[in-house]
Amino acid sequence: MTAPYHQLFVHCVWTTFNRLPLIAPKIEKCLYAVIAAKCEDLNCHVIAVGGVKDHVHLFVRVPPALAVAEFVQQVKGASSHFMNHEVVLDHAFKWQNGYGAFTVSKRSVETVAAYVQNQKVHHAEGRMISELERVGADEDSSPSG
Repeated sequence: MTAPYHQLFVHCVWTTFNRLPLIAPKIEKCLYAVIAAKCEDLNCHVIAVGGVKDHVHLFVRVPPALAVAEFVQQVKGASSHFMNHEVVLDHAFKWQNGYGAFTVSKRSVETVAAYVQNQKVHHAEGRMISELERVGADEDSSPSG
């Protein structure tokens, strides 16, 4: 029996609790590595991970049997656990409850991957794509960098 063929590309974004600037440059690579490792545990292919001090973008190919909500919950949980148990912080680390998740067509994969990988530049220059920055349905505008 052959495995199902799928190309389900999802761009996710979520913020730190109250958008506190908790993702310091010295820990972000470790945080992103933990996120990527959890994705691999869930049989998701990581295309890009990036972010700034108060939020993370994750671009992945997900298997059809994995619900996006479950996927995001698992990744946020693993990364929050890492931040609270492996990183020395002055206070507890917590993600905001909500998240944004967007499907991406195959022809847009390179564009979205570049956007995720260059988050710091986009935010520094004010060149964010508002649709890719949304983390909740009740937002009226894109988040500040």
